[in-house]
Amino acid sequence: MDRDDSPSPRRRIGAPLWILLVFSLPGGLGLFLLTDRPPGLLERIRQSGHLVVLTRNAPTTYFEDRAGPNGFEYRLTQAFAAHLGIDKVDYVVLDSIDAIIQALNDGRGDIAAAGITRLPSRERLGIFGPTYLEVHEQLVCHRAVRPRPLPLDRLPEQRLRVASGSSYIASLIRLRRQIPGLGWEISSERSTEQILADVAARRIDCTVADSNIIRLNQRYYPELVIEQDLTPARPLAWMIPHDARGLQSVLARWFKEIRADGRLQRIIDASYGHIPSFDYVDILTFKKRIRRRLPRYRPLFEAAADEVGLPWTLLAAQAYQESHWLRTARSPTGVRGIMMLTLETARSLGVENRLDARQSIPAGARYLRRLIESVPDTVDEEDRIWFALAAYNIGMGHVLDARRLARRLGLEANDWPTLGRVLPLLMQRRYYRRLPHGYARGTEALRYVRHIRNYQAILDQHLLAEQEEKTLAADPLRVPPPPAGNASKAS
Repeated sequence: MDRDDSPSPRRRIGAPLWILLVFSLPGGLGLFLLTDRPPGLLERIRQSGHLVVLTRNAPTTYFEDRAGPNGFEYRLTQAFAAHLGIDKVDYVVLDSIDAIIQALNDGRGDIAAAGITRLPSRERLGIFGPTYLEVHEQLVCHRAVRPRPLPLDRLPEQRLRVASGSSYIASLIRLRRQIPGLGWEISSERSTEQILADVAARRIDCTVADSNIIRLNQRYYPELVIEQDLTPARPLAWMIPHDARGLQSVLARWFKEIRADGRLQRIIDASYGHIPSFDYVDILTFKKRIRRRLPRYRPLFEAAADEVGLPWTLLAAQAYQESHWLRTARSPTGVRGIMMLTLETARSLGVENRLDARQSIPAGARYLRRLIESVPDTVDEEDRIWFALAAYNIGMGHVLDARRLARRLGLEANDWPTLGRVLPLLMQRRYYRRLPHGYARGTEALRYVRHIRNYQAILDQHLLAEQEEKTLAADPLRVPPPPAGNASKAS
């Protein structure tokens, strides 16, 4: 396939001789060749209105969430397609950087957008576009690894694993020149994201990953601790075929434009600038907000709960997990308000202003009820709530994928404890690549549900204690019962 966007200087023929040769060909064939030269890649993309993007299924690149396709590379390629006036973008999801580069060279895609580090060894494999992000390769270990911070000369004592085809292998080879005895495992089956999960589970001690990948995954795995940078800042860039010089020029101008007008930074912020984390020890903050923020919204939660037949403390706990009870909460990913509704969901529920708690809270309750009713009838009523909450977080498609996977593994697909064990598997390539909706942040969905249940339990206990205080105030001689879960011993 000819993908030439501009003739090579070595093949360019002088204009007078070219005109003479063209018009000397018989039967007007020369004029045909002059006007119908096979178009280059950029021209073919524009003529077809179709762009093919090669990428990875990962949180830093391309994945599905409750609002549909998402990820940094997805947002960036969508913006570029809009610049070209292209309506159709196909995403070809492959397992590794090596597979993506090979597919690019085989003519199976137009752009490789997969968080590819620009390295001298990769320059011969394609043309790089402009740098859009710089990252450090970092050594990351489980927080239980000692001593901390871990000196590099103690690294040979740790079990270290990295993904095959990654730039991390070359960095470790260079590091071994300084540290005799340094060894590591290379995994062809597990992605960098999965290896970070291995560190969090203490299946291995350490790994190497790009700083942007670690930053996103630390919210799923708070056990991960960055020990130190292993490299200076390195550029990430798209790759295009060797013969697509015209496309390279357009990319250079477009990236310069979006960097200057702030669009690139907004896309970066949408992916990396708003990474919520759960504070496992800051229960006092939650209790303070029960006293200070919740009272103004409690009547709305109670009314919405009556409408949909759910406990109001469940809705309040979910809203706290979503927004910390801030009616004006906004996320760069497009969700808004105290219940953090997507624009599409809000419209389907008749919400005109997502930042109005009087609209957002009942709409969020109705949406949760809708999700509960979408859960298969074979799931018990209580577990249906947890299934629905997981769907609120990552989308019902991924929850149904988890049920499919549970059945394939010979597990019970109708109870939440089993689904809770299966959801994290949606982050593992060997499982999600065979499921309709692909990669999902299953660990985040699991924690999302756990946090809501925990918040609800704390809130219920707070209300019980509050009621007991009122009872004691009315009848000081009454002896309160022991707190729930702390039954007194028989004497």
